[in-house]
Amino acid sequence: MTRTPSDTQAPAAGKRRGGGLLLALITGLLLLAAPLQGAPAKAAAKESCFDCHSDKDLTKEGPSGTTVPLFVDAGRFGGSVHASLSCKTCHAELHKDHPGDGNPVPKVKCGTCHTEQDKVYQGSIHGMSKAMGASAAANCTDCHGNHYIVPVKQADSPVYKMNLSRTCSKCHANKNLTDEYKMKYPQVASQYQESIHGKALLVKGLIVAPSCNDCHGVHDIKRSVDRSSPINHANVAKTCGKCHVTVEEVYNKSVHGQLLAKGDPRGPVCIQCHSAHQIETPVSGHFKAGSDMVCGKCHADRLEHYRDTYHGKAMALGKANTASAVAACYDCHGHHDVLRAADPNSRLSPGNIVNTCKQCHANATVSFTKYAPHANPMDRKNYPVLHYVFLIMTTLLVCTFSLFGAHTLLWLIRSVWLYRHDSKQFREAKIKIQEDDEQFTRFQPFERFLHILVVTSFLLLTITGMPLKFYYTDWAKAIFRFFGGADVARTLHHFGAVITFVYFALHVSTTLGHFWRNRGFLKDPETGAIRLNRIFKAMAHPDSMIPTKQDVKDFVAHNRWFFGKGPRPEFDRWTYFEKFDYLAVFWGVFAIGVSGLIMWFPEFFSKFMPGWMINVSLIVHSDEALLAAGFIFTVHFFNTHFRLEKFPMDTVIFSGRISKSEMLHERKRWYDRLVAEGRLDSFRVKDEWEAWKGIARSAGYIFFSVGLVLLFLIIYAMTSRLAH
Repeated sequence: MTRTPSDTQAPAAGKRRGGGLLLALITGLLLLAAPLQGAPAKAAAKESCFDCHSDKDLTKEGPSGTTVPLFVDAGRFGGSVHASLSCKTCHAELHKDHPGDGNPVPKVKCGTCHTEQDKVYQGSIHGMSKAMGASAAANCTDCHGNHYIVPVKQADSPVYKMNLSRTCSKCHANKNLTDEYKMKYPQVASQYQESIHGKALLVKGLIVAPSCNDCHGVHDIKRSVDRSSPINHANVAKTCGKCHVTVEEVYNKSVHGQLLAKGDPRGPVCIQCHSAHQIETPVSGHFKAGSDMVCGKCHADRLEHYRDTYHGKAMALGKANTASAVAACYDCHGHHDVLRAADPNSRLSPGNIVNTCKQCHANATVSFTKYAPHANPMDRKNYPVLHYVFLIMTTLLVCTFSLFGAHTLLWLIRSVWLYRHDSKQFREAKIKIQEDDEQFTRFQPFERFLHILVVTSFLLLTITGMPLKFYYTDWAKAIFRFFGGADVARTLHHFGAVITFVYFALHVSTTLGHFWRNRGFLKDPETGAIRLNRIFKAMAHPDSMIPTKQDVKDFVAHNRWFFGKGPRPEFDRWTYFEKFDYLAVFWGVFAIGVSGLIMWFPEFFSKFMPGWMINVSLIVHSDEALLAAGFIFTVHFFNTHFRLEKFPMDTVIFSGRISKSEMLHERKRWYDRLVAEGRLDSFRVKDEWEAWKGIARSAGYIFFSVGLVLLFLIIYAMTSRLAH
């Protein structure tokens, strides 16, 4: 039987098909075996590295002689995200003879695997700084670690949200680095930790609170001047709006947000009001205390005149830190919803301003809202009434101090000249006046009591009021701290005002009572008809405090004596300068009292007068108070205590008596009149004054010293402001 060709080829084809299958099977087995062979190879490679690097004492000499540890914990490495990689995956450029070659170890290139992240990093401030040669610029390992990198969301990762601020602070709280690279926020770490964000995240554990990367980015961190940076001025609101969604919506509709939307750099953004890293809760007193200065960075002109109001002065003196804080800028203008007053939705629009004022002033009316919280008295165009009131009060101040300042100076010069030319006679006369046993009553006990009320209330008003006028000085802040804050000082000021009204009412009522009891002098003794001219006759009597022609003559004669052109005038019971002091109290109580009441009860008074009268009252009250304090502590103190013949103190207001020698020296006309009228003995007195004059003198010295200290502080405050 013969074989056909087909019979002979069939077995050959079968053999070829069987060989192909065998080859495929062998190849598949080899491919399947490859990973099994690679894993031991990688493990072997690690084990060979750990032969040396498992030694905890293994180190090398680093830059500048530093010691660099080379120990790698195999156990911790096994728990890292790179545990499955061989050492050479990262350290690919190590030489074969690495253990002994002495060459520098090549830098690890994370970008080999993390290509996209590396590309972003290269365009960041860290990457660009590194490329420009800033060796200390942060790289991958500075943030993520090296051999023990774990997933970002793992709690022990250095870039886990709860740990990130500490990781960033390794560089940003390093004084050497912040100084070297002139970093903008060298205290950023501590500032963030104390901020509302830092406390929410690190103390309360609120994982939704922002950490560094939420605002600055992750690998793409850029400088604020970079337009693509999330902290660029134009992007800050959007960045903050990622969390504060509603606030961003409100802000975008505000005048500030509208400016920003137009590309106007004047439009303030979140960090300008809340700061970048020191963000605190806006309900805190500390935030409110500094809020006016924050607004004043852009609105300096408004801040200047806000500070002239009680709101601004009390704010500067620390009242914002008390429970009943005064109004800050945002209390009236809004927070994120600041709008122009012409906008119907503005808190200051005609339809809303009353309710805005009622936040603090429950009984505010439309008239009350006419108060100008930023009024500038120097602006005649916009505030004509305030301008002219300011001019009048300033003129009164200048004229009064100029006239009586010159009068006091001339008197002092004349007294010193007389003392130098006859000091022995001067001293003998002074001793005789002080030691003369023959005494006469000058002030009744009730008058002395009223003067005590005048002194105590005036000093209390000055101590608690002048710090408001000179709020910018350290001594003003110290006085308010001593009293316990602006609220306490205000209460004491009101108490002093009540005492003022009491002594004024007592004096006026007793004067009117005396007039009523002696009303018979108005009747003609012959006809019994009322003669009004008798009132003028009584007013011209030497015992009256009403100025007369004789006072004008005494003023002229006294000034002639200052220049050595005539004898010293012989005064009666009251001198012309004492009458001025007396009448000044009436003017002062009226001007200071009425203006003070308007400011004390602004809501009540605004019911029947426009709110801008509160501004007028502030000008009058402030300037008249300065006039009163300055006059009392200089002119009055000189006339009463500083004169050489009176120094260091005239105690007549405490003792109520005057010696015969002093009467003959200063008030001879009074003495002669009493003798001529036969009334001298009715004024003669001799009682227990010697027993308690030491106490009275001590009280007087205390009042006197307080006044001098206040005078010095006022002068210092005024000169320091002029210097600036």
